[in-house]
Amino acid sequence: MVHTLKEQDVKYDEGLNTKPKKFILWLFVVSSTIMFGGFTSFYIVFAASKGKGHGLVLPDAFMYSTLILIGSSICLFLAAKALKAGNIGSQKVLLWGTMVLALVFGYLQVDAWSALYHTGATLVNNNAAISLIYIVSGFHLLHIFGGLCFILNCLFGAYGKIPVAKAKYRMEIASIFWHFIDILWIYLYVFLLLNS
Repeated sequence: MVHTLKEQDVKYDEGLNTKPKKFILWLFVVSSTIMFGGFTSFYIVFAASKGKGHGLVLPDAFMYSTLILIGSSICLFLAAKALKAGNIGSQKVLLWGTMVLALVFGYLQVDAWSALYHTGATLVNNNAAISLIYIVSGFHLLHIFGGLCFILNCLFGAYGKIPVAKAKYRMEIASIFWHFIDILWIYLYVFLLLNS
């Protein structure tokens, strides 16, 4: 008996019970949003009570890393489209592109920390707003490494020739998480820019 792709997707979803896994991912996204919301709320309260923000010119590496992260999200979006079109070769190339851009993002974050440190803005100092720059960017970088695991999972699937329904599920999970951390970083960067 021949099954359509939609029937295969439904069977895959029922067989592996993917809905609870998606729910856990969304729960993590919501809890991360709350955590970063708490960090930025603390920053606002601190700045209001002390009458000062971080008072720094943010390193250009933060701006470049923002553009790199947007590029990585575009690559991942195109990889998902390539998979849906059945073009596994393009999907692999675009997933590798996402991986490389993510690693460049990580390098630029470390470069930005180095630039901050060389201006005298250290993690431990008498201005909690400066410390918060390191904390939010550091926690975000941890999320990037988590996202890389999802992307690697998609890559292994692409090379392992897993069923299309399973590959689509992996891409969906990776896309949800990766686009979330992209939007999160844009928010954090704009927040830090506006609250200097």
